Amino acid sequence: MSESIITIKKEHMIENVISKSRFIAHIKPVETEDEAKAFIDQVKQEHREATHNCSAYTVGDQMNIQKANDDGEPSGTAGVPMLEILKKLEIHNVCVVVTRYFGGIKLGGGGLIRAYSGAVRDVIYDTGRVALRPAIPTTVTISYDLTGKFEYELESTPFLLREQNYTDKVSYHIDVVVTDYSTFIDFLNRTTSGNYDLDEGDAMRLPFDISND
Repeated sequence: MSESIITIKKEHMIENVISKSRFIAHIKPVETEDEAKAFIDQVKQEHREATHNCSAYTVGDQMNIQKANDDGEPSGTAGVPMLEILKKLEIHNVCVVVTRYFGGIKLGGGGLIRAYSGAVRDVIYDTGRVALRPAIPTTVTISYDLTGKFEYELESTPFLLREQNYTDKVSYHIDVVVTDYSTFIDFLNRTTSGNYDLDEGDAMRLPFDISND
């Protein structure tokens, strides 16, 4: 399985007003170039009256596909600065469209670059980033008398607790990065003295929050 990549948590939108122009940034995770193009078309349809709908996207683990479009803004003042933010923040598999409703005041080349790149940066940080890491989904089941020590020590580990369920015992759904798996087994043995049941899923890329990194 290939290494971790960074993307965004979910589709999102924010609006900035700069010198009376409205800049509306729309962002969405995509897996293919066709998905990116469809999202651009969707935003353009929703904002048919806008002055510009500028776009940028990256697709692929190595950002194999990178595209940018100024949509009528002066060349190099919108799409490329937007794409550069995606690359700088290493955001993979995402499409962003910044819609502009002109407010009557020209911003100049530098002002446009700052407005469009700033809109992309703002919408990324507002929705939050995740690292998709090769990980194993697990379910750990233990008796109630073991939960105190287990839960206390789990909080200080890199293992990600997704959910827990209570029946006659307690089951914890925990995602473990592949490279941490032997440490995870050591943790289970130490905190439960080996008294646990473990179900393992297949390794896959799973999201880990890095919004505050």
